[in-house]
Amino acid sequence: MMTDNHGSIVMRRLVSLAMLIVGGCSDTPQNPRGVADDETLLSVSATGQAETRPDMASFLVGVETIRPTSRDASAANAAAMDKLVAALAAQGVSDKDIQTRNLSISRIEYGRNKGQFSANNQVTVRVRNVDKASAAIGAATDAGANVLQGPTLGLSNPEKARLSAYGNAYRAAKARADAYAEAAGMTVSRVLVIRDGGGGVSGPMPYDMAMAEQAATVAPVAAGPPVRIGTDIDTVTVQVDFALEAK
Repeated sequence: MMTDNHGSIVMRRLVSLAMLIVGGCSDTPQNPRGVADDETLLSVSATGQAETRPDMASFLVGVETIRPTSRDASAANAAAMDKLVAALAAQGVSDKDIQTRNLSISRIEYGRNKGQFSANNQVTVRVRNVDKASAAIGAATDAGANVLQGPTLGLSNPEKARLSAYGNAYRAAKARADAYAEAAGMTVSRVLVIRDGGGGVSGPMPYDMAMAEQAATVAPVAAGPPVRIGTDIDTVTVQVDFALEAK
């Protein structure tokens, strides 16, 4: 009998403790949106931009060589490319910034060179100082390049350049939230969530020279074509959840 009384007392105490815990938690239920009962949730999307000058350039350059036999075309093309690469090296372009993109030898089946062989070798060139892009292009054409496309201008560290755009996007979101709050007779009390919406870069179209089909149709130039650097505009988006409260 004593054991039954003791068990009943323990059970009543456990039930009382559970009710106390539940009662304490129910005073301030957790709102899944993160706002308190006296707050209003406001979700705002905004964009931010940053204008940046490109600091590097890349372009495609190569040589097409036409000879009576495939062996002659290949040998002549290799010699021409060696001269081209040496000219780029003289402009400060290192080996790691020159990468083969295309190698081909084919028999010409039409036109004035029908029956001869065409050897093509094209490389992509990266110029790490964008202000030297024009000189590098000029050196390549002076060295005998008759295939040229580009340059494409860009940033060596796009994420670093994008940081100011992120800040501008958040400030735009905060200003919009303040405007909504003011119109509703409220004020922004807290920032609940910041979501990165990503972004991209837009800028001027890259400088483009026409690609020649044969060496005889392209005349070497004494100086590189003008490369106008311009600026890129980086745009990012952000979504921010704010908590508003009455003034």
